[in-house]
Amino acid sequence: MEKKKILLGMSGGIDSTYAALRLIEEGHEVEGAVLIMHGLTELDSARRAAKRLGIPLREIDCTEEFNRRVVEYFIDEYTQGRTPNPCIVCNPEVKFRYLYEHAVDGGFDLIATGHYAKIVESPLAPDRLAVRMGKDSKKDQSYMLYRLPQHILRRLVFPLADEEKATVKYTSEKKGISEPGQRESQEICFIGDGSYREYIERRRGESPEGNFVDPEGNILGRHRGILHYTVGQRKGLGISLGERVFVTRINPETQEITLSNEGASVKTIFVGDTVYSGIDELAVGSTIRAEVKIRYQARPASAAVTATPGRIIRVDFDEPQRFAAPGQSAVVYSDGVVLLGGFIL
Repeated sequence: MEKKKILLGMSGGIDSTYAALRLIEEGHEVEGAVLIMHGLTELDSARRAAKRLGIPLREIDCTEEFNRRVVEYFIDEYTQGRTPNPCIVCNPEVKFRYLYEHAVDGGFDLIATGHYAKIVESPLAPDRLAVRMGKDSKKDQSYMLYRLPQHILRRLVFPLADEEKATVKYTSEKKGISEPGQRESQEICFIGDGSYREYIERRRGESPEGNFVDPEGNILGRHRGILHYTVGQRKGLGISLGERVFVTRINPETQEITLSNEGASVKTIFVGDTVYSGIDELAVGSTIRAEVKIRYQARPASAAVTATPGRIIRVDFDEPQRFAAPGQSAVVYSDGVVLLGGFIL
């Protein structure tokens, strides 16, 4: 790649710092950007990382937008009995959007981050770009990036696409660009050390208690409030029934939580708010064979993916899948390339 002017999102962590170093060593003109999204943003760490690398650092305040688009969404989803993933919403709505807008305004050629993923031309739609799984399968973050639009993908590079986390960590320490005891990024960055339940209740008030019920609606006992439970949960239910049971449904209107000893396995799910990446939009009634992930850490599972009216996708798995929690994302892949994805209904 010829020399480019690149704006790189910096968190102060090892991955983004190493990504910046890689680009600098390739001869690019690199400038850092730390997005101040909440009170726990590691601003000082980002400043120190940029100083060690000898690059400028932009400090971009997006706290109001982050709170509106990510935090409020996160809280609303849990209060409706769904299980959100805030990073999946933050990436297109805040993080990459702000990087892209500041890059355009600042005359940058590209934007970059320290994600473990790759941007490729889609083999199924040559005019489209898509996210592909990174080399390090344990760190692959393509699942979190499936909602990125084409205009951002066309200006985006991932320097860690072909890197292993262990190599990144070792090289960072060897070259002196990491700090001793440097923290990894947190799954829910704006909450910190407390639980998400405490965080939500501080903002919205206590979650009302309700009934545990069986699949026929018979009352089994009382629960602490739907915020404390997710579909597929087995441990920490606070009820003993003499057999292993799982949360299979959460009803926010009645505050009832359904428990079943059959687990939360399903062969069919429906997915809404669908976005297409590596494939053109499917015509209603058409079906493709693909692999589908229903959680970040899940393995892709073979399935038939069918477009239905209202831009709803039906996914029929070859084998039953456990813990398909409403609110989480189902991401459709072909040979490691993201084709489309949406939120489980």
